[in-house]
Parts: sequence; C-alpha cells; structure tokens
Amino acid sequence: MRKVVGIGETILDIIFRDGRPTAAVPGGSVFNGIVSLARVGVKVDFISETGNDRIGQIILQFMRANGIPTHHINVFPDGKSPVSIAFLNDKNDAEYIFYKEYPKQRLDVDFPELAPDDIVMIGSYYALNPELRGKVVELLEKARRKGAIIYYDPNFRTPHKAEALKIMPFIIENFEYADLVRGSQDDFYNLYGLVDADKIYKDKIKFYCPRFLCTAGAGNIVLYTPSFRKDYTIPPMEAVSTIGAGDNFNAGIVFGLLKYGIGRKDIPVMTEYDWDKVVSCGIAFATEACRSLNNSISNEFAQKLRG
Repeated sequence: MRKVVGIGETILDIIFRDGRPTAAVPGGSVFNGIVSLARVGVKVDFISETGNDRIGQIILQFMRANGIPTHHINVFPDGKSPVSIAFLNDKNDAEYIFYKEYPKQRLDVDFPELAPDDIVMIGSYYALNPELRGKVVELLEKARRKGAIIYYDPNFRTPHKAEALKIMPFIIENFEYADLVRGSQDDFYNLYGLVDADKIYKDKIKFYCPRFLCTAGAGNIVLYTPSFRKDYTIPPMEAVSTIGAGDNFNAGIVFGLLKYGIGRKDIPVMTEYDWDKVVSCGIAFATEACRSLNNSISNEFAQKLRG
C-alpha cells in the first residue's frame, strides 16, 4: 500500500468571527491535508514538533483520533506549542496572528521509511526555515533516492514577505526537487510581485518543474504541463471558512494520484483526461473543506469516498 508522508507545522488555530472566538482546531498547512488523507483511509505519516503542554496534548490526541501516527513528532520539553489566531472577514477569508516559542533544538526525530511511488508533501515557510532546512533536505534526498513523488506547495504568506529574497535559493531548490508544484496567486505575489499565472510558470517555475497548478481563491485553476495548458473552473458556493481550502486541494490532488494508480514515472506522461480526473479530486476536497470551520474534509464526506 502506497503511503503519504508530510513534514510541516502543527498549530492550534483559534478562529474569530465578529470579534468572538468561534472554534479551536488543530491545523498547519501540510497537516490539514494529511488529516483529510487519513480520513479517506490513506496510509500516512507526519513529521513535526509540538510542546509538552496542553496545546501539544490536544494536537497529539487529535492525530491519534484521526489515525495519524505520532511517533515522528518531536515533543519538546522547553518552549510552547504554537498557536494562531485567525480572524474571518465578511467573505470568510482569514487574517492571521501567530504565537510561537520553539526551543533551540528542532525536529529531533527519525524519518519514516519510504518506498517507490510513495508521496512526500512539503510546503509553507516550514520547508524554507533556515533552522529546519537541513532536515527538510534530508527528507527530500531520501524521497528522491527511493523513487517517491515530491509534491510542493510554497504557501508563502505575507508575514514572511520581507524574507523572500534571502530564502529564494531554498524555494528554487524545492522547485527542483518537486515532481509537481501547486501555488496560489497570493504566494507568487508575495514571492515575486507577480499574479499572472502564465508569467509565473514561464519565468519562475517551468525551468525547475514542468508541472504546475496555479490557484486563485474562487477563480480559475490553471494547469501547466510540457504539452498543454488548461483552465478549470470552481463551482460557486457559500464558504463557511476558506482556511483549509488550498491545503485540501493539495490533499485531493494526492488522493487522485493514488486513486488512479499514477506513479512517479507516470506523471510526465499524464494525459489531459488523467489530469481532469486528478484535478476534480482536488476541487472536491477543497470545496468540502470550505463548508465548515474544520481545516479538513468531514468524516461524512470521507466515508463516501471510502465506499
């Protein structure tokens, strides 16, 4: 059975609407997608860290309840588990404030085993942080040696915009490792000041990774491959929260690769029909995640996919 391995942050998202806290949900960019994949029965592993405190206990308990092993989580005795405050606006998009206090020793864990055609998911500032970069590269090197698929979502947010130039070599290196890159217009505006998907692909992505999905919130998704470009529309809906939309789009794409038996050697020769099936999974996962204040797909939706 193929496995999906994620590396990234675990955090407790406290969600505010109209100035009042309305929910507290474990989250994190890659973590949200891993939760959704676990719920549909995919074998998963997650590499991360959390504190030995009440927040950390909530996160570890949530992982176990969702069938995610915790033996690749570094539970640090010093410092505090990270918390984010998400303020939803009238469109239910979020603005964040982060509270973090990590120890000096980071991510002191063993990595899970990998096999050919397993999928490794990396993303957000966690995959670029100079303090963690050595561990991330170690995982990417292991994935490449073992013949695993590498899926990269920059998820590069405004708070780190001033660091873009300094960490650009890490971003390019991640593009080079990746078999598939997915990013939002917001990411590339923060990185390069660009929002035009064609220009982003041609000038910033294509040379390093020829397969790219560009998303734009409720706007069209644009797929780029060496042989064709295609737009996909997102069905209109009333979103309760968009916090996990992109993370779950990623999970849906990965689910599609697994569902349709697409291995690493198959990705370069995927047809338009193959991509249509995979992207439809991404849209379905993202749409479902927007229907609630949870950061992942619901168990009810997952159960239907499990049959």
